[in-house]
Amino acid sequence: MLKVTKIFRFELAHAIHGYNGLCKNIHGHSYILHVTVGAHTQSNEYLPSTGFIIDFKDLKRIIRDAVVTPFDHGLILSEEYLKHHPEMKGMENLHVWKMEPSVENILLYIKHQIADKFPDGVLLAKLKLYETNDSYAEFDCL
Repeated sequence: MLKVTKIFRFELAHAIHGYNGLCKNIHGHSYILHVTVGAHTQSNEYLPSTGFIIDFKDLKRIIRDAVVTPFDHGLILSEEYLKHHPEMKGMENLHVWKMEPSVENILLYIKHQIADKFPDGVLLAKLKLYETNDSYAEFDCL
């Protein structure tokens, strides 16, 4: 399989309800998302037509529309968190989730948001979401 990756950045805040540490408080991260897509190719053959698996501008549009624009400068809190902090319910940029917004769950949410957005023959291969410079969640989709 031949693969290409595009990297995206967005700012996002969250809090983890029930966590016994600083992450129980609302805080933000500068997330870096690596999106890798691929296509099955003949082992020694070049790609036909444009030679692209997907045009990077199309990949950028897909991820921007499904992930970056909705999340950038947003706040994700769980329903459970809001039960204990009802004063946060009126936030304009608030996303309310059933699950806790850990980096793992954020990555799985992203996967669900984009899985069916690619053209025929283009497969989501891998997602990697950096929460800090040295901490990330990764999902191999194939």
